[in-house]
Order: sequence, then structure tokens, then C-alpha cells
Amino acid sequence: MIEWTVYIKIFTTLLAIVNPLGVVPIFVSMTDGMAGGERRHIARTTSIAVAVVLVFSALLGKPLLDFFGVSIASFKVGGGILLLLMAIAMMQAKHKQSNQTPEEAEEAVEKESIAVVPIAMPLLAGPGAISTVIIYADQSLQPLHIGLIITSCLLISLLTWAALNVANPLSRMLSKTGINIATRLMGLLLAAIAVEFISGGLLQLLPGLAK
Repeated sequence: MIEWTVYIKIFTTLLAIVNPLGVVPIFVSMTDGMAGGERRHIARTTSIAVAVVLVFSALLGKPLLDFFGVSIASFKVGGGILLLLMAIAMMQAKHKQSNQTPEEAEEAVEKESIAVVPIAMPLLAGPGAISTVIIYADQSLQPLHIGLIITSCLLISLLTWAALNVANPLSRMLSKTGINIATRLMGLLLAAIAVEFISGGLLQLLPGLAK
């Protein structure tokens, strides 16, 4: 029997990490002066790139870890620390800005298309999202489990597409303060999940801690 609460948690975690609302101000700034059709094209390309990265991680992330000889327990600890750092940045409303260096931002302005880099990667489907998908996908090898993980990834990309398509009116309606409040709430949720990942990985690496 499917435990839907588990997959709701997975979806919510990914939504908090990808955080399409957090990238809205950056998207508006980068597409300023573009025609509506061009903005819609960038939004569509970005959402497709996010879907491809996350689905690829779900399907091939664990085999890549095995190839490099990295255990999932070690990856949980490393990924959990990364998520915790992201959560702290989100609670300070700095998450999306911290994912991009000043050099990348300057280069993005000069690029003809900014959909894949830097918007899709690393601002949306960055290391945190990729590591989370890999960790959750490893919980079961059942096709249904992997299929539901992929469905969550596709739903996230669909929400990303919707948010970017209405980025201009959404930015005016929510304002910078409203977006920051939502980001901080998601960061608090993400911090708790990061601690779960770290503690779970440590218990696998150091079973004596459970005694």
C-alpha cells in the first residue's frame, strides 16, 4: 500500500529546495525589456531543463555514486550539510543569490539565453535539489517508488513554469517582503529535513550512536 504522506513530504521538500518563488525577482530582472513571447520561451526552456536534471538524478544518481565508490550514508551526511547551509541562507532570504557568483550573474546578462544557466542550474535545480532526489530515490528500487519520485519532479517543473510565466504580476503582487517570508518558512522546513538526512547517515556510518 502506498504511503501518500511519504510522497507528499518528498514533494514538499523538493518544492522548498527548488523554491520557484525565490527566483521570481531574479527572473524579472534578467528578462527586463524582453518581449512577452521571449519571456515565455525562457520560462518553458527553464522548466524543461529543471525536469531533465531532476529526472536524470532520480534515474542515474545512485549508479553514479556506486561508480565513484561513494556510499549513500556518506552522501546523506554530505547532502544534509549542504541542505542545512541552504536552509540557513533561505532563513536569511539569501538562498537564490548565494547560488550564483557575481561573475555568473554578469555573464548571464550578456548571454542570449539564460534559461538553462543560471536560472535552471544552479538557481533552481542546484546541488541541493539533485542530492535530495538521489537520497529519496535510493529509499526503494520499486518502479512505483521511482515513478512517484519522477512525478514529483515533473510537478515541480510544472509549478516552476507557471511561476515564471506570471513572474511580473506575481512580483508586484507579493513584493520582495512577501517572497522573503515564504522563503524563510520553506527554509525552516528544509532545516528539519536536513537534520533528518544527517542523523540518518550518521546512524548508518556509526551504528554505535544508536545505543
